[in-house]
Amino acid sequence: MFAVPETIIPHNEKLRLKKLYDYQVLDTHPEDTFDKITFVAMQVLKTPYAFLTFVDDDRVFFKSNISDFQGNIAARENFPCSLAILNDGFSIFYDTHDIDYLKEGYICGEGGVRFYAAAPLKSPEGFLLGTLCVADVKPRTTPLNDLELNILKSLSEVVVNKLESRLRYKKLLRSQNELMSLTLHELKNPLASIKLANEVMKKEPTRLEPMTDMIKESVLRMQDKLHELLKQSETEEELKLNIEETNLEELISGLIKNFELLAKRKNQQIKFEFDPATPTVSIDKAKISDVFFNLLSNAIKYSYQDSEIKIIVKMERSMVCIEFRDQGQGLSSDDIDKLFRKFAKLSAKPTGKETSNGLGLSICKSLVEMHKGKIFAESPGKEQGSSFFVLLPLHSKNEGNSKINTL
Repeated sequence: MFAVPETIIPHNEKLRLKKLYDYQVLDTHPEDTFDKITFVAMQVLKTPYAFLTFVDDDRVFFKSNISDFQGNIAARENFPCSLAILNDGFSIFYDTHDIDYLKEGYICGEGGVRFYAAAPLKSPEGFLLGTLCVADVKPRTTPLNDLELNILKSLSEVVVNKLESRLRYKKLLRSQNELMSLTLHELKNPLASIKLANEVMKKEPTRLEPMTDMIKESVLRMQDKLHELLKQSETEEELKLNIEETNLEELISGLIKNFELLAKRKNQQIKFEFDPATPTVSIDKAKISDVFFNLLSNAIKYSYQDSEIKIIVKMERSMVCIEFRDQGQGLSSDDIDKLFRKFAKLSAKPTGKETSNGLGLSICKSLVEMHKGKIFAESPGKEQGSSFFVLLPLHSKNEGNSKINTL
């Protein structure tokens, strides 16, 4: 007699469901590929019915249904697949009428299933997500042989391999899209530097030499980013951090110089406060520079004329805190909730007819989190200014050049 457990909920239910949802297979249409696998199982085990099922939170979804049963959803409770995902091996009920748990469901009703055999759909992490199962309206007394069981198991593994292949492909596409968005956004920074340098040269010819150096540096930076994009697209590599010891005071001072002209247009003052006790940090200098560039650009963009912007660097416990504080339009609680989402529409509007594509802060978040850091914002409310904080942990240089998954 089959021993029914006290609960049909696996101990790893939360993680199991997360993996199931990653496959994005629930509530999808039947597919010829899976129907063929189910049909082979039915033929080999000589049954009139066969199913490919996935066990959700409170229901069982039939991805493939070769039977007289209508629909593709069943209640999770009192259904044999709910018991099958509790067992790493095969679940075989030669007569479902012998299982008290199933007597309360429609399986044991008139015309219901009497024989049931299932191989679990086991993910590479070991999560049991559903079953490849066969069924009959008549009970059986002859045990399944090893060949039948091995074929049922092999077919279940083919299903999981197919799902994993699709998942890898979706992740690759998402990674490529993220990389493209990141690179295109990063190109905005050196382009803005070139534009500013050109305007400075027009107004102040005496500064020709330093501005041409800035343009040359920006062009080289753009070339490097495009080279990185092409290389990673060809090799399908994940993004890497190129870690180097960096003096934040020098990095931010150079950044401020790039924005002097832009701030002067709005009669804004940029003040820099640096705690001399702040040590050098091990970061990807180019990527963190892009983060700071974006935050300072936003502070200028969304602040009013004749206002002040402060950049404050200090130590907070074991992390370096970089604050970008402005006297701009401030943030509502709704703004703060969706700040770092892609293409989020916020209440603040550029004060000098500047443009925004809604990607900057989401990319900043990805770059900071690649460094195991944090980024967040605070504001007393609308028209009361805001502060954006970047917290960077202190790492040794040797921790850096590992692959980073941005997905």
